[in-house]
Amino acid sequence: MIERPAKEEYYLNIAQVVAQRSTCLKVLIGAIIVKEDQIIAAGYVGAPRHTRSSLDHGFCLRRKLQIPSGTQYELCRSVHAEQNAIINAARAGVSLLGGDMYIFGEDRETGQAIFAFPCFICKKMIINAGLKRVVVAHPGGERRRIFLVEDWAREWREQDILEDSVRYGRVE
Repeated sequence: MIERPAKEEYYLNIAQVVAQRSTCLKVLIGAIIVKEDQIIAAGYVGAPRHTRSSLDHGFCLRRKLQIPSGTQYELCRSVHAEQNAIINAARAGVSLLGGDMYIFGEDRETGQAIFAFPCFICKKMIINAGLKRVVVAHPGGERRRIFLVEDWAREWREQDILEDSVRYGRVE
């Protein structure tokens, strides 16, 4: 009998391939957006179109400035994978309403998978884009974590943004 990967595994595997295009010196992160079982957009961590990336410069600006991870995103040359996937859908005139985002990440230096959970900025964009679910590859025993975007919005209505139960940079 031929074994086929489950849909979530299949899409996470594609996000992993997309991540290989990343131009960040620290992490490789890829995101794809799927709607009605069709991939409608993809994005990876990378410098804006027609600009020089950290790979081109040969150094990470944030590391050079000793900026802690998860802060001052405006001083990074890269656009996040989630943002690029949403932007690429907009460039193509594709609606994201009701779609699912799949995210895969790995540490560029160690090659180890990371829990590439969206940062606060990306979470806000995902909520406003009308996505339904976010499936994130997980390096632990469970291969993936599935999040309902409506839960994020509800959590922020009931609490403050900083009281998120799951955050970028924390492995749960």
